[in-house]
Amino acid sequence: MPQSRPPHEPGPELATSLREAVGARRLTAVQAWLGAHPPHVIADELARMDAVDAGVAFRVLDKDRALAVFEELEPVDQQQILEGLRDRTFREIVEGMDPDDRARMLREAPAKVAQRVLAGLSANEQQMTSALLGYPEGSVGRWMSPEVVALPQNLTVGQALRTVRAKGADAETVYTLPVVDAGRRLTGVVELRELVLNSPETMVSQLVVSEPASAYATESAEQAARLMRETNDLNLPVVDSEERLVGLFTSDDALEAIEAADTEDVARQSGAAPWAGHYMAASVWQLARYRALWLTLLLVAATLTVGVTQAFEATLEQVAQLALFIPMLIGAGGNAGAQAATACVRALAVGEVRGPDLLKVIWRECRVGLVLGSLLAALGLALGTLFVSVKIALVVGITLMLICGWAATIGGAMPLLARRLRIDPAVVSAPMVTTLVDATGLVIYFLTAKAVLGV
Repeated sequence: MPQSRPPHEPGPELATSLREAVGARRLTAVQAWLGAHPPHVIADELARMDAVDAGVAFRVLDKDRALAVFEELEPVDQQQILEGLRDRTFREIVEGMDPDDRARMLREAPAKVAQRVLAGLSANEQQMTSALLGYPEGSVGRWMSPEVVALPQNLTVGQALRTVRAKGADAETVYTLPVVDAGRRLTGVVELRELVLNSPETMVSQLVVSEPASAYATESAEQAARLMRETNDLNLPVVDSEERLVGLFTSDDALEAIEAADTEDVARQSGAAPWAGHYMAASVWQLARYRALWLTLLLVAATLTVGVTQAFEATLEQVAQLALFIPMLIGAGGNAGAQAATACVRALAVGEVRGPDLLKVIWRECRVGLVLGSLLAALGLALGTLFVSVKIALVVGITLMLICGWAATIGGAMPLLARRLRIDPAVVSAPMVTTLVDATGLVIYFLTAKAVLGV
């Protein structure tokens, strides 16, 4: 009798990757792999595959697991899957999605896909989806769930629990229950835990947390998510301009909103355009296209450095040894500026720094830069004397201190100035700061050389 295999060890079919099984059109192996992995793992594998193979694997899933996997996919991957589905399966998937997930998918979908999705929805789902799409791009209204169990303020705990049982199946969450007045204006919230732990005769009004944290539907989803983190709320009520409840911003959507914002900031800080989709599924040309524009702009901006060097060509001819330290100096300045810019972009994002703090940030970063510059200057002076004269080493040391102070000041100020001009601070962060500091750092270097060496 053959020895049975331990449950945690995959069999021959499970050992095959999903990509290989689909590529070989081995249906049994595909079914075995899909059955052995949770929805989020399946979604990650589908996102790594091309549209045709991902569609083949997705169609093997049963209805319930297909919906669970579909909701784990990024919007761009969802669109690719939908394009390959037949009408009946297509309608089942889009109808089963939460309205907020559906709205985010349609945000970047081609018009043909969007029309097909909306046409395949029931009247109620179509109305909720259209309402969410009416809110500004990036607002919490685009991310919130409109399917909320709202409790009138005059109920008992027993009546409230019956309301939750009757309506909870259609809501995305019932852990946080907004309490509203007759005009559906938000008056407070009550947690489901409080209802379960109190007697049925207790009035809900006795358990309500009045004046809860909330967000207007037109506010930034990122700001609402940061507010939830500060208040430790599991869900955040969303209201319109008249304080009427319109939805609930859930913790899972808040995490996605922060991740999306951070992903965009990281892309811009590195000098690339933000893009949607899985990195491993993108072609070489796609990745190059998203990076090419910024690299081109930065290359053009870098011609400032060439112009500065040319302007001080006579100085370099008299003291050729000055050229030895140019890479070190602009590198140190660029790094100091990038560090300051990154710190300030992050502080802006989490609300630790605001627009009116500009002068404080400038003063703070200037001092930080001068301290760092002094440390580097001492090291540069010591190392410089090993290769060149003491006077040239002194020029290098003084320049390091001045460049670091200047670079940190620029790096700290530019994100705040960008915010005042309604520009994404991440756009003008590390790459732009580095390029600017390279050019201005050379001016500082050559002027210092003229002053110290008298050339």
